[in-house]
Amino acid sequence: MTTTTVTGTRRRSWSAGQIVLTALGAAVSAVLLAPLLWALFTSLKSETESVEVPTHWLPEKWTGQAWSGIFETGNITDWFVNSLVVSVCVTAVVLLVSSLAGYGFARTEFRGKGLLMGIVMAGLMISPAVLGVPLFTTVQQMGMVDTYWGMILPQCAPAAMVYILYKFFQGVPRELEEAAFIDGAGRWRVFFTIILPLSRPSLAAVGIFTFISSWNNFLWPYMVTNNPDLMTMPNGIATVMNSYGIQWSQLMAGGLLAGLPLIVVFVFFQRQIVAGVAHTGLAGQ
Repeated sequence: MTTTTVTGTRRRSWSAGQIVLTALGAAVSAVLLAPLLWALFTSLKSETESVEVPTHWLPEKWTGQAWSGIFETGNITDWFVNSLVVSVCVTAVVLLVSSLAGYGFARTEFRGKGLLMGIVMAGLMISPAVLGVPLFTTVQQMGMVDTYWGMILPQCAPAAMVYILYKFFQGVPRELEEAAFIDGAGRWRVFFTIILPLSRPSLAAVGIFTFISSWNNFLWPYMVTNNPDLMTMPNGIATVMNSYGIQWSQLMAGGLLAGLPLIVVFVFFQRQIVAGVAHTGLAGQ
C-alpha cells in the first residue's frame, strides 16, 4: 500500500512486519534504558529520598549532593586515570600478542602446533576466577603486588582473542602473501604491511572488547591492589561504599561515572563493533 505526498512522490506505508519489529525494538530499548534512567534519577535525589518506601522514579527535590559527595569521599580522578592506564595498556598488549599468535597459528607450520593450539583452546573452558590464587601467588613472588604491571600482565593472554584473530587470518587469501613473497618481502613485512591493514575491523573489535572487559574487571585489581592510590574505578567506588555505608544516591552516581567511558566507546565505535563481529566469526560462524 502506498500514499501520495503533496510533492507528488509516492511513499510506501509500513508493513505489518515492520511495525512489529519497530515496536519490539522500542520495547527492548526501553528495557535496556530503564536501569540507566533509574540510576540517573536516583543520583539526583537526596539520600533520605532515595530510600523512601514506596519509591518513585523522579526526584521530588532535585539535588546534586550525591555527585559532589562522591568526589569528596573518593579520589575519583586517580581511580579514573588508573583504570584508563590499565585498560589502554592491556588493550595494546592483547592486540600485539593476539595478532602475532593468531597469525602464527593460521599461516605457519611448526612442530607441536596442534598441541599448542589445544592449550590455547583449553583456556576458553577455564574461568578466570579459578586462576586467581595461582596468578596472585606468581605476581607476589615477582614483587608486582600494588603495581601497574601486576594489574596489567595477567590480563594480557585472553585465549578468546587469539582464536578470533586466528579464524580471521585463516580467511585472508594466501595469494596476497604469495605475491608479496615473490616480490621479495619477508614474513614480518607481509604481516605488518598486508595482514594487519586488512585486519582493521577484527583488530578494532578485539580492542574494544578487551578495553571494555579490562575496564569492568573488579576481581583481579581487587586481589592485587591494596594501595588506595592505585585502585581502579570499580574497586575505588566499592571501597567508598564499604567505608561510609551504602548511600544509594552516591552509589548510582559512582556507577554512572564508571560506566560513562564505556558508553562513549560504544557510541563512537559502534560501527567498528558491528563490522568486527561480522568479520571475526562472532556472528555465528
